Amino acid sequence: MFNKLKDMKAKKIIAGIGLATATAVASTAGMAATALSPSTADYNFTVDNKYKGTATRTLTQSGNSWNYTVNARVAGVASANQSSTFSLIGNNIIPTSASTTYKLFGMGRSHTMKFSNSGKSVASTYRGKTANLSAPDRAFDDLSLEAQIRQDLLTGKFTGNYYMVKKDKVEKTPFKKVGSTKVTVPAGTFDTIRVDRIHDDSDRSTSFWLAPSLDYLPVKVSQVNDGKRMEMELTKVR
Repeated sequence: MFNKLKDMKAKKIIAGIGLATATAVASTAGMAATALSPSTADYNFTVDNKYKGTATRTLTQSGNSWNYTVNARVAGVASANQSSTFSLIGNNIIPTSASTTYKLFGMGRSHTMKFSNSGKSVASTYRGKTANLSAPDRAFDDLSLEAQIRQDLLTGKFTGNYYMVKKDKVEKTPFKKVGSTKVTVPAGTFDTIRVDRIHDDSDRSTSFWLAPSLDYLPVKVSQVNDGKRMEMELTKVR
């Protein structure tokens, strides 16, 4: 019984890591832009004010090939590593491949995705099983979706309507703009625009505070899931 409860707690912790590693939109501070800019950003996050971790996100470019990597860790408890490759054609992020690997108390899982047909087809492999999926429009992994949201905000084409790959299915994942507010985090005080993810479950909530002065980099994220609260805050843009 103890091991079962321990495993359930670990899954909630990694859910916090997953959000923390899946919500940063990399950018370069202080520059007005209409396209992605390579950069590195650091964050800290807490789960129920008990478990504390850090994450580093790096977005690099080689020609029209982009690579976005995330490394996150809760000391002695869990770690998560994500990677996504994609291209940028006009205003469209075209995902190529993605992977996520996480460990909980030394035991791990992995999820890989290979995209084709401009993101409308994807081979999703989780725990050794591959599902060949299709979508009515481009589908994204976590990180390429973040890149598309940032690109849409930079160009004023944000609609809030996206599709995301979830292990053995593709889900419509809507977002909406809520309002403007000033937010203070370890990296400083920023004017932000709040964007919420729309959940079917009323017991879940996810909010992002994006700073236009940082090309819509999220400076704060808050999530409530099954009674667990996760908060993420920007510490540095490098």
